[in-house]
Amino acid sequence: MTVDSNSDLEQQIAEWRAYMRRRRELHQTDAEELEDHLRDRITELTSAGLHPDEAFLIAVKRMGSLDELSREFAREHSERLWKQLVLTGDDAATASTGKRRDLLIMIAFAAAAALAIKAPALFGVDMTDDDSGFYLRNMGLFALAPLAAYFAWRRSLKPGLIAVLAGLFALGAVAVNAYPMGIDTQTIVLSTIHLPIALWLVVGVAYTGGEWRSDRRRMDFIRFTGEWLIYFVLIALGGGVLTAFTVNIFSAIGIDAETFVGTWLVPCGAMAAIVVAAWLVEAKQSVIENMAPVLTRVFTPLFTVTLLVLLGAIAWTTNGIDVQRDVLIIFDLLLVVVLGLVLYSISARDPAAPPGVFDRLQLALVVAALLIDVLVLAAITSRITGFGFTANKTAALGENLVLLANLAWSAWLLLGFVRGRLPFGRMEHWQTRYLAVYAAWAWVVLLVFPPLFRFA
Repeated sequence: MTVDSNSDLEQQIAEWRAYMRRRRELHQTDAEELEDHLRDRITELTSAGLHPDEAFLIAVKRMGSLDELSREFAREHSERLWKQLVLTGDDAATASTGKRRDLLIMIAFAAAAALAIKAPALFGVDMTDDDSGFYLRNMGLFALAPLAAYFAWRRSLKPGLIAVLAGLFALGAVAVNAYPMGIDTQTIVLSTIHLPIALWLVVGVAYTGGEWRSDRRRMDFIRFTGEWLIYFVLIALGGGVLTAFTVNIFSAIGIDAETFVGTWLVPCGAMAAIVVAAWLVEAKQSVIENMAPVLTRVFTPLFTVTLLVLLGAIAWTTNGIDVQRDVLIIFDLLLVVVLGLVLYSISARDPAAPPGVFDRLQLALVVAALLIDVLVLAAITSRITGFGFTANKTAALGENLVLLANLAWSAWLLLGFVRGRLPFGRMEHWQTRYLAVYAAWAWVVLLVFPPLFRFA
């Protein structure tokens, strides 16, 4: 067996292992035991003279206890040769029919999302003349309610759980509409930002099929979030090209299409794209799984260097951090991106692998982000001490305290893992559970800030 064939075989086994660990039916220990059996069968077959690729395919076929899981694996990886070995004709026909049905259902939900954004116009609420800020406040509801409904159907949620999820969406709707908030006030901006954060975890409960207590299912949702964002951005870029062509080609024949584009194509297309991106993640997981480790390994070093240079510049110039609203949003987004990189790398990492250089680089990234968060908190505290509380500063204070706790404990866990004192699974357990803290603070901002800072 050559070095190249060894590498190809390990890549195939890693993909099989990643698939098995996502299955609700299997615990991690079960997946490890099955992998041992698979490797034993591959060793037997290669000893008999088979090529490693052939040995892998036949070993998967012969895993009698995994017949159904193997068939599902082949369905999701239909371009692979093992589909020919594992799927029967009836299985292939069933898989094809199921995919067509899923596609039609997705189109129906996407169409409903596209039409829902225009429904308020029937009651005189115009998107182009929104002085009350109705669309601004409710954009999170328009965007995420169809997505939650799509996952409720896809996961066949129980009526009781559907009622709970619907109740949370209704609570969000009341929170952003019950209090009078001017279009230029701080509270309407904060509500607009925090409503999607609060409801995204509600979507997560639907995505996990109600199994929110499972670390593995929560990590699946984290992985889905990153993959969904990639697909949504790609769709948005394609949509931007389509929009530009639409405006220009109709303009060339004397027709002004800008009104149609601004009031129909862009808003309806954006809402539909949210559901379409989710469907793409579910349907094309094998493609994106190869992107996850690549993206984290490319951007983790870049963000680490950026944060270290920023800290060096602050130390060199002795300039403090400006705590104006736009600056605070930029810094908080930066810290959230750092945590997103950490979470995404956790989801793509083999928990059994020993610590390496990349783990130490992640530790440096988290420590740098932690130091920046401390500087931001010091600046916010100084402004509050001198000028008192406002809606923006109070929200920023709470968010940066939440980030501080997460970054500090993440740094401690990463340090323990790098030094060989803590298992990597502790990182996964901590990060997936801490998601609820972010959602809790978002609900506090939504429910408490409008009456507390009513006219701010």
